[in-house]
Amino acid sequence: MTRARMSPDRRHVLAGAAATAASLAAPAIVRAQGGLLKVGVLLPRSGFEAGNGQDNQRGIDVAPEILKSLGLPDIAIMNADTESSVDVAREHAEKLIGDGAHLLVGAFDSGQTTVIAQVAEQKGILFIINVAAAPDVTEQGYKFVFRSFPAAPMVLAAGFANQKEIFAGIGVAPKTVVYMHVNDTFGTAMAKGVGMVMPKFDMPYKIVDEIVYDPQARDLSVEVAKAKASNPDALMVTSRLNDSILITRELVKQRWTPQAIMSMGPGWIEDQYLKTLGKLSDGPMGFNPWQDPNKKLTPVLEAAVAKAFPGVGLNSFHVYSFEALLTAADAYKRAGSTDPKALADAIRATNITDNVSIGPGIQFNAKGQNDKSGCGATQNRAGKQVVLAPKAAANAKPEWPMTPYQNRG
Repeated sequence: MTRARMSPDRRHVLAGAAATAASLAAPAIVRAQGGLLKVGVLLPRSGFEAGNGQDNQRGIDVAPEILKSLGLPDIAIMNADTESSVDVAREHAEKLIGDGAHLLVGAFDSGQTTVIAQVAEQKGILFIINVAAAPDVTEQGYKFVFRSFPAAPMVLAAGFANQKEIFAGIGVAPKTVVYMHVNDTFGTAMAKGVGMVMPKFDMPYKIVDEIVYDPQARDLSVEVAKAKASNPDALMVTSRLNDSILITRELVKQRWTPQAIMSMGPGWIEDQYLKTLGKLSDGPMGFNPWQDPNKKLTPVLEAAVAKAFPGVGLNSFHVYSFEALLTAADAYKRAGSTDPKALADAIRATNITDNVSIGPGIQFNAKGQNDKSGCGATQNRAGKQVVLAPKAAANAKPEWPMTPYQNRG
């Protein structure tokens, strides 16, 4: 049966009005004090972000068995597909809460995450952000929204620090860079953050051009040609999966290999990017949230992912989706209740040091942000990621410059 759709603008207005009316007219939702914790997971498992959403889902799927092995209580997972749409994300967040979810997790995309946060706060239901970096989400004074994933300024600050560590180690640094980025909520936040954060790090290079594009674009030949014409030493990118593949294919077609590709965002570091492009995926560096290969829980999660999804390499989407459920189960165990206020109080007191991601652990500040979460520098090597920086998490040395695409056989 086909469901008729109204226009996105009209749906957005009506959904927002309905949510406001419901919050004014209905009494506060009362939750049971005990019982199984029901976690509503919202991810874009279809639409243009489907690959990313499905990768996040893998971290959700393997979590329950690991959590049980850590002595944490069972949880019930309620999955919902946002269809890569802000309006659908809002609709399904409200439905999950109506269906009894005590806590929400999601949603990879910053725009979708923003509207889910609004719904959760209106309803007084906990929302743990697994992946989404737009800083505004935790700047609204929300009481029920928490994020362990680093906000964009944190990603950038760690990225620039890790770049300088790499440049110092190899004795080479680019002097000119072109910055290409998507024009969605995340890309715009990252671009704004580059302008604010980069001057604080006295970087050795200058950004000679900024090229903005739509993540749903099917042809980026003009954008790549424009970047090539600037003849930069390196290309800095904030991309999604599909556009990172498009850009790489254009680089090959236009016979241009920069000294380095430095990714501040997903896309270039994703498993599907590596599998789709094979040898052409080697070389780009990622400066992003990542797993610490030296932490004892990392091989446990890696083994679980490998067992459940043969041929899939562990990545940050698995890590932060798993850690969102780790945070939820840990808080639930300490709260001894599914009551939203009790859960919120427990999450504020979170102090998890046995985790997977780079950094000291999971702990939230007054705004609900884990300001202790860290990022790493990685490099694509033969279909896998190796960690270059920071030194405490590193397991490989950088390869610089990139091997020209036309010399890869």
